[in-house]
Amino acid sequence: MTDVYVVRNQLGHYWGKGKAWADGSDPRSVARFRHEDEAVNTLFELSSRDIELRGEVLAVTLSERGEPQVTPSDHPLPQEPEEDDEDAAAASGEDALSS
Repeated sequence: MTDVYVVRNQLGHYWGKGKAWADGSDPRSVARFRHEDEAVNTLFELSSRDIELRGEVLAVTLSERGEPQVTPSDHPLPQEPEEDDEDAAAASGEDALSS
């Protein structure tokens, strides 16, 4: 019996509750949807922001602890790029060349 739906990308990462991709090693962090149309809408919104996303909606069951039973991804999550001084100055509205 299907209990919930999750969104998974082409690398096997799952859309997380924190609005970022999770590798599935901690099922508590995976976003779950009671209705398939909610998961489809989320996948549509994600793919409209990232044209290279190839995702799917999966029907999964819940464990006894209420967590989705998902298979962790073999691919590592991408690292967030670090801001350098020039990017930080540009983000704050300052000209990096004027000092």
